[in-house]
Amino acid sequence: MKLIIQIPCNNEAKTLPVTLKDLPKSIKGIDKIETLIINDGSTDDTEKVARSLDVNHIVNLPRRRGLAYAFKTGLDKAVELGADIIVNTDGDNQYKGEYIHKLVEPITEGRSDIVIGCRDMASIKHFSFIKKCLQKLGSYVVRKLSNSDIPDATSGFRAYSKDAAMRINVFSSYTYTLETIIQAGRTGIAIVCVPIMTNEKLRESRLMRSIPSYIARSIVTIIRIYLLYEPLKFFSRIGILIMSVSMLIGARYAYFFMFGVKKGGHLQSLLLGAVLFITGFMIIMIGLLADTISANRKINEDILYRLRKKEIK
Repeated sequence: MKLIIQIPCNNEAKTLPVTLKDLPKSIKGIDKIETLIINDGSTDDTEKVARSLDVNHIVNLPRRRGLAYAFKTGLDKAVELGADIIVNTDGDNQYKGEYIHKLVEPITEGRSDIVIGCRDMASIKHFSFIKKCLQKLGSYVVRKLSNSDIPDATSGFRAYSKDAAMRINVFSSYTYTLETIIQAGRTGIAIVCVPIMTNEKLRESRLMRSIPSYIARSIVTIIRIYLLYEPLKFFSRIGILIMSVSMLIGARYAYFFMFGVKKGGHLQSLLLGAVLFITGFMIIMIGLLADTISANRKINEDILYRLRKKEIK
């Protein structure tokens, strides 16, 4: 069984040697371990350092495409290179390499296709109180939307079976962490978590440059991926809410009309209620159309998965 450890990198020349040194050389049940660097448009000596440290494979992206793109590029390349299991870790040595054996174990034993390394947030000293709260809130929302029980949805320390790697499709250009969990939960891919500890911080996070920006982009990512899998439920709830408001306005008008209270002075309410009712109905129709598109997308995903399987045979 072949394991490829992929590391998306953007200007990680200083931290990459520490990260690579921390990786295991052997794991029970694994016959071969290789390393793969996805050099995401680095402007420093990341590639040079990687080659000097005998990294097995390097994929150079000519310009920076973002973490999500680099992650998916790594999965595709690892599958192409014959990996049976792919482990993703960060180039800043946030995650302890000694826990990689815990990540791959559920896959080698056939218990899961995706394994997330879940951090003990309370023990991470360099995480601020606000960041810890946001991580917990985000993970809670993802658990509800994905029907999973992953307590640390933002962890980038994770393992994928070859089959799961071929099924995963990343649409976001920002981050893959939230999206892939929701996708796995909604498509029935087996996913579990294992507890891990982290190393001391070597540099500041490049993903969370500001809390407002992180919150906004995470919300957009969550809504976007949820819409791909549950568009009818999403739009129907909004449409029904708007139609309910319109009915309340209509009931209010009917009350005043029937009992002669300020008779004739509530035509504006009637018009508003009618507009809201039509708007709610149209939103539900949009949900039905989006649901049809979603069904076609699922068929396309299955076709893409079958093509990927044929390509690696």
